[in-house]
Amino acid sequence: MKIDLLQMVEVGGCSAKIPPEQLEEILKYLPLPEDPNILVDIDTHDDAGVYKVNDDLALVFTTDFFPPVCSDPYEFGQIAAANSISDVYAMGGRPVIALNIMMFPASKMPLEAYIDILRGGADMAATAGVRIIGGHTIDDNPPKYGLAVIGYVHPRRIITNAGARPGDSMILTKPVGTGVILAGQRLKMASEKDITEAKRIMKLLNNSGAEVMKKYDIRGATDVTGFGLAGHALKMAKASNVSITLNVKRVPLIGKTYDLVDQGCIPGAAFRNLEYAEPDTRFASDLDYNLKMIAFDAQTSGGLLICVPNDSKDKVISGLKKAGLDNSSIIGSVNDYEDRFLYLNN
Repeated sequence: MKIDLLQMVEVGGCSAKIPPEQLEEILKYLPLPEDPNILVDIDTHDDAGVYKVNDDLALVFTTDFFPPVCSDPYEFGQIAAANSISDVYAMGGRPVIALNIMMFPASKMPLEAYIDILRGGADMAATAGVRIIGGHTIDDNPPKYGLAVIGYVHPRRIITNAGARPGDSMILTKPVGTGVILAGQRLKMASEKDITEAKRIMKLLNNSGAEVMKKYDIRGATDVTGFGLAGHALKMAKASNVSITLNVKRVPLIGKTYDLVDQGCIPGAAFRNLEYAEPDTRFASDLDYNLKMIAFDAQTSGGLLICVPNDSKDKVISGLKKAGLDNSSIIGSVNDYEDRFLYLNN
């Protein structure tokens, strides 16, 4: 029996995250453990936690899961796994083992679809060199899938969202627009070509970008997911106590993303992300409205946003493109903190 997973959800992928403003409020009440071996915790809202085992080894630990972003169960499994593993890459780590996290509506979805989701996740994990060694499933609707992932990193080579420094250039490794295109798919506004390309981008692991970061000793990065490009840049600016300027016209886009937004196809998550960021953001008076909303579009399994010392930016861009990340672009810069954490210009 063929099933269309999109018929089972109202919102999918990282667009299903709770608004960042609510998340920050919730995290205020979560006590921070005191342990000298905890190298990265929730204090800066980084991509993953890091725990030191010894002088040469630390564990990167993360989890992520969400409702379907596409119709096909196997592809959903691939995308969800790639997204979960990405946090380890963003921290400069090597993912090693994982557990499945699955919510499966047994009375509404055939067992074959459940198997295909797990198979897609397993195949993507294998591509990343990750061994899935167990997991947990509950009966719940709509379906949701993801992984809890552990990776290795050297304690002195951790990459964090607090690593942005004045003078750095901001490099993005993947084009944006997955949230807009997936919304366009639901509204039958997006072309099959753009839907296919968006799924290809979401299935693209961030491993090659991570290898380039490690080669050039990068210290500041994050991956772009549910809070959008601008939202994650803002979190990085706050964590690093700097101001980040994004030039939205330089941001690479997937297919007809701009045209879809121009036609009014703007997902609700983009407005929630904008609302969260507005108090800390200065918008150029002539800022293109469509590009502004695209900057806040929630991404699923997005690219790496990397802080690169200015004298290394050309080498890093060249390395990323040689690694197959052809859309890698310099999209902004880091400066000393001024009166706002984030600046959006054309």
